[in-house]
Amino acid sequence: MNVFRFAGDMTHLISILVLLLKIYATKSCSGISLKTQELYAIVFLARYLDLFTDFISAYNTLMKIVFIASSLAIVWCMRFQYVVKRSYDRELDTFRHYFLVGVSLLLGLLIHEKFSFQQVLWAFSIYLEAVAILPQLVLLQRSGNVDNLTGQYVFFLGAYRGFYILNWIYRYFTEAHFGRWISVVSGLVQTALYADFFYYYFISWKSNAKLKLPS
Repeated sequence: MNVFRFAGDMTHLISILVLLLKIYATKSCSGISLKTQELYAIVFLARYLDLFTDFISAYNTLMKIVFIASSLAIVWCMRFQYVVKRSYDRELDTFRHYFLVGVSLLLGLLIHEKFSFQQVLWAFSIYLEAVAILPQLVLLQRSGNVDNLTGQYVFFLGAYRGFYILNWIYRYFTEAHFGRWISVVSGLVQTALYADFFYYYFISWKSNAKLKLPS
């Protein structure tokens, strides 16, 4: 594992911890898209089915368990924890995310590294992760104002993809047979989706003002 991959994993983990902190400390999920969280839960469940069949390292296994457990815990809280779920912005979180699942599954069936159940699910999870942030970005754009913890959550989530791009560049130049092009293209698409958010995040940080997105 190279330093960029590790940094990407850590910023991804930080984003989840920030979101859990927001939910458990404030007892609120205001500004958080349940649909994005459901998509991430599907992503991790589909990608990490090999948890029960393939052992790579203790670190790899631990991270898979953390991502699956945390995503399911977040969805559970937003759906069933009474105090938390009543703060959910249902009227703003109306993105039809099932279309993203359908298109990603179709792409997974058509474009994959190897036609097998596990590889198709892996490709599906990569495609779905690339667009899973869309409901969250749409919700933030509709609400306009973004609280500090929500802004930090989205920032670290975007930073995670940035580090992974550096990881792929590093691997391209250091590995004899680099073949994760599905991940690379999907990762570039995903990172591009954050461009508008990062612009306004930088503006708010530079001016020391509250983060606001144009509606």
